Amino acid sequence: MVRKRWECSALPIGWNREEVIRKSGLCEGKSDVYYFDPTGKKFRSKPQLARYLGNSMDLSSFDFRTGKMLMSKLNKTRQRPRYDNNSQTKGKPDLNTSLPVRQTASIFKQPVTKVTNHPSNKVKTDPQKAIDQPRQLFWEKKLSGLNAFDIAEELVKTMELPKGLQGVGPGCTDKTLLSAIASALHTSAAPITGQLSAAVEKNPGVWLNTAQPLCKAFIVTDEDIRKQEELVYSVRKRLEEALMADMLAHVEETTSESDALKQEGNCNDEKQEV
Repeated sequence: MVRKRWECSALPIGWNREEVIRKSGLCEGKSDVYYFDPTGKKFRSKPQLARYLGNSMDLSSFDFRTGKMLMSKLNKTRQRPRYDNNSQTKGKPDLNTSLPVRQTASIFKQPVTKVTNHPSNKVKTDPQKAIDQPRQLFWEKKLSGLNAFDIAEELVKTMELPKGLQGVGPGCTDKTLLSAIASALHTSAAPITGQLSAAVEKNPGVWLNTAQPLCKAFIVTDEDIRKQEELVYSVRKRLEEALMADMLAHVEETTSESDALKQEGNCNDEKQEV
């Protein structure tokens, strides 16, 4: 074998390129190319060289066989900004409150406006077809596994639903049912009645009403309303007591600080008189 080694100008200072020409065997006349860093470490391929150099050098336009930078690839690389992991700033938290509902493209006929100068032309539109789009079935299941945390990063205990609310659909748990009802109250102004069709239990994929949450039809009685009013009154009472206690504590803290400042001022006056 014949070995030729010289410094590679395309790489940082101290890097050498070695070309080994084979003199015998089936690969006679062919050459192998290797690169050596300043410490003598050997590199046999471009991916190995790129992993070693990392982000310190862009090798996208580097030709491993010739040891030169290809100008055609170099120009394309300069036009396209390079992604750098080190310079990537930490993204802001996602504060979007929109629900993960996939709105598929409408398969119904859309209104078409044809503009001409003829006075008798009329444009026919159907606002209902233009606005309403079919929803994905059981999209509420995407909300499963999501938990709420308070300001102290502690898990918030989930609320208990009334026994009259029962889920509908495959794998519908209590958490999924709670998320479905909360999402329906958040996104729709229509009354929440549940799935009114009795056939939805046999084949929910066909008879499911996507405008209603994944629960059976239910009726809100006067007793349910009375219990909810008592619960709201109890929560408001506790909130009022907490706010009152916080206000009294703030007033006491302000008074103690003012008394301390007065005492300090009296001490300073006594020292000046002495």
